[in-house]
Amino acid sequence: SQANFEEDSQKPPAVGHWKTLMPSKGSNEEPETGCQDAGGVDETQSTEQLNVSRLRSSSVEIREKGSEFLKEELHKAQKELKLKDKECERLSKVREQLEQELEELTASLFEEAHKMVREANTKQAASEKQLKEARGKIDMLQAEVTALKTLVITSTPSSPNRELHPQLQSPSKAVFRKGHGRNKSTSSAMVSAASQNLTPEPVSPECREVDSILFAEFQAWKESPTLDKSCSFLDRIYREDVGPCLDFTKQELSELVRVAVEQNTLTIEPIASQALPVVKVSAEECGGPKKCALSGLPRTCRHRIMLGDSGNYYYISPSCRARITAVCNFFTYIRYIQQGLVRQDVELMYWEVMRLRREMSLAKLGFYPTEM
Repeated sequence: SQANFEEDSQKPPAVGHWKTLMPSKGSNEEPETGCQDAGGVDETQSTEQLNVSRLRSSSVEIREKGSEFLKEELHKAQKELKLKDKECERLSKVREQLEQELEELTASLFEEAHKMVREANTKQAASEKQLKEARGKIDMLQAEVTALKTLVITSTPSSPNRELHPQLQSPSKAVFRKGHGRNKSTSSAMVSAASQNLTPEPVSPECREVDSILFAEFQAWKESPTLDKSCSFLDRIYREDVGPCLDFTKQELSELVRVAVEQNTLTIEPIASQALPVVKVSAEECGGPKKCALSGLPRTCRHRIMLGDSGNYYYISPSCRARITAVCNFFTYIRYIQQGLVRQDVELMYWEVMRLRREMSLAKLGFYPTEM
């Protein structure tokens, strides 16, 4: 429409070009002037209309282009907003995930820290307990070594030590020795010998003869000393002496006593010098000052035993104490031999072992000194 309008505007206007063919009579030039004026006004109006139309078309075109541009910008802005919304949503998820991981990491760190603290406390308590036990064992071993050295040093050909040479003792003294007290399965016979000054007394010699089978078994064990009872030497002693000596009426408690003696964790103490503990098991199992826990018989009990670190005490009669002590003395001596603390001739060691076996046999038969 605009192009047609422009073509029409380029054509010469038809208005205002009047051509007089024949002037009438009596007329003058005024009418021609009036026509010319009318044509000029019409031409001006047409130009103004053309300009207005052009302005209108330009404004419409500008409006359309502006509308299209704004629509494109709006579309771009909407796309950017959608992308930003997606990015915000992704960042929000990442933030939530990081916060959750941070919480889990913090909780795991606190849990690990508490676990490390608990383990450290447990290890510290165990170390303190082991240190205490080690110090007790060190003190015990030092006392045993001192007693053993005293026994070895005080024995000379001119003045033999009767503890190391039982054949020089009288039959009654060879069987029982005074001053026997025991703590943690330590033989107090050697400690008491170190604290006493024994003077040689004339005694009648004792006849004895080495059994070749027993001596051969002891020699074989002496070459490689061990506490494993599967060897022939200890197997025989377990069957003939240790087993019968620790065979009490209360079978279950007897087995616990045997294990404690083998592991060197048995404690014997007099009742009078200790305060009565809180009994953790039934009184029937522990016995009492007037009832033996091992035999179950009414007996006057002056000692009690504790098995390891259980904290449970069991009252025992003098006869049961003599049987347990005899077995403990045997195990103490063979431990000395295993540790290399006994430096004697093999035959002297053999006879000391036989003497300890005799003590176990007599204790099993019910013989015990009045000091028990």
